[in-house]
Amino acid sequence: MDFLTLVQVLDSTVRLATPLLLACLAGLFSERAGIFDIGLEGKMLMAAFFSAAVAAITGNVWFGLLAGIGSSLALSGLHGAASITFRGNQLISGVAINFLASGLTVLIAQSWFQQGGRTPSLLSGGRFEPIELPFAIGPTEAAETGRRLSDLLSEANVLQQVYSELISGHSIIVYLAGLCVFLTWWVLFRTRFGLRLRAVGENPAAVDTAGISVIRLRFAAIAICGVLCGIAGAYLATGLQAGFVKEMTSGRGYIALAALIFAKWRPVAALWACLLFGLLQAIALRFQNIDLGGFVVPVQFMEALPYILTVVILAGFVGKAIPPKAGGQPYVKER
Repeated sequence: MDFLTLVQVLDSTVRLATPLLLACLAGLFSERAGIFDIGLEGKMLMAAFFSAAVAAITGNVWFGLLAGIGSSLALSGLHGAASITFRGNQLISGVAINFLASGLTVLIAQSWFQQGGRTPSLLSGGRFEPIELPFAIGPTEAAETGRRLSDLLSEANVLQQVYSELISGHSIIVYLAGLCVFLTWWVLFRTRFGLRLRAVGENPAAVDTAGISVIRLRFAAIAICGVLCGIAGAYLATGLQAGFVKEMTSGRGYIALAALIFAKWRPVAALWACLLFGLLQAIALRFQNIDLGGFVVPVQFMEALPYILTVVILAGFVGKAIPPKAGGQPYVKER
C-alpha cells in the first residue's frame, strides 16, 4: 500500500465515521441523562428518508436537513413519552421505534415516489457538496488541468497530500461532526446544564431534591439526541450517498451504541472509537479481496468486519464499562 492509497483510506474513514460519531454523541447525551436509547438506528433511518425525500422534492438540501431533524425529533418525542411520561421499558420503546421506522420509510417512499421504496437520485442542489479549503488540490484544479487528482497529489509533498485528501474536500456535516465532539465535552463537563444532566443519570432523586426538574432535563437530553440523529441520517442520504434506499443505515445505530460503550460514555474517546469502526468499513470497501500468502480472504468476511468488532466489543467491554447508575430506570417522584 503506497502512501497516497493510505491517505485515501483514511479519507474514507473520516467520511464513514461521521454518521457513527453523530449517532454516538446522540446516545451519549441520552444515556448520560439516564435514558437508554436503542432507537438510534430508527431515528437515523427516518431522518435519512425524510431528508432525501424533501431534498428531492424541493431541490434544496437544507430543507432536507430540517425535515430529517424534524422527523428524528418526532421519534425522540415518542420515545420520551413512552419512557419518561409513561415510565415504560426504555429498551422495548427503542426497539419499537426501530421497527416503526423500518416499515414507515419504505411504505411512505413507495407511496410518494413509486420506486420500490427508494427516493429519486439527488442532483447537486439536493446534496451536501464537498468544500475545497484554501491551498488544497481539489477536483476543480484537476479538471482545469485535465489531469487525475491522484497524479497531481502524487507530485505534491506529503503535507499537501494529507491536507488535500484528508482535511479538505469534505461536506460541511463532516466538519460539524468534529466540532460537535468539542461542544459535547464542553456542555457536559464545563456548564451547569451538563452537570445537572450527568447528575440526573447518576442520582435523579438528589437532583429533584435540589428543586430541578428531572423530567425536563431528560426531555432536553432526548431532544439533543434527536437533533444529532437527524443530522446523522441526513448526512447518510444527502452527503454520503445521493438518495434513500431501504435499510440504508445498515446497523450503524447499533455500531454507534457499541462505540459508546467502548468509549465509556466520553466524547473524545467516542471520536476515536467511531474512527476505528469507520476504518474497518473503509478497508472493507477498498480491499474486497486480500491475498494472504495464497489464501484469499472472502469479501463477505471483509464486509462483516465492523459487525464482528461490534460483537467483540459488546462481549468484552460491557462488564468493564460502567454506565450511569440510573440508566434505564424510570424516575418516580417521592410524595
